[in-house]
Amino acid sequence: MTERTVIMEITRIEAAHMTTLISQFVDLLESRDTAGDDPALGRITPDGYADDADAAAEFRAMTENDLLDRRRLDAGVVLTRLQEPATLPDHPTDAVLRESVALTLPPDEVDAWLRTLAAVRLVLAERLGVFDGSPDGDAEEDPRFGVYEWLGYRLDGLVAVLDDPRP
Repeated sequence: MTERTVIMEITRIEAAHMTTLISQFVDLLESRDTAGDDPALGRITPDGYADDADAAAEFRAMTENDLLDRRRLDAGVVLTRLQEPATLPDHPTDAVLRESVALTLPPDEVDAWLRTLAAVRLVLAERLGVFDGSPDGDAEEDPRFGVYEWLGYRLDGLVAVLDDPRP
């Protein structure tokens, strides 16, 4: 568990977009019973044994539901923190959309943020065909690729703050 409080600067429009993405992620997690073999769910619940299909299937059967439940709980933590900054008036001005908000992430929430942003990014990577950090085919032309990179930027910013030796 992270031991530091993190201050994350985010604009209201970013908070609104992030809320939408994470809400869609929660919908995906909650649809797991009807989603069948969705490769995006497979991407966020990796096999425990790459070289043994039987052991991998047993591992998945024993861990997948708990892991997906944990991801849903983590996403709930993030959505709760985003609730106020993501609330926009019916007809927001550009000034309101670009207003910067300082989110205070207590130590007990930081790991949930890291896991959630990484998981949403993995889902997008699966949808875009990004494997081993390289986009497949025309992925960079897909508008979702910008969202994928933006989530990477946000994730990298959180990690940089946590890696900074200054208190």
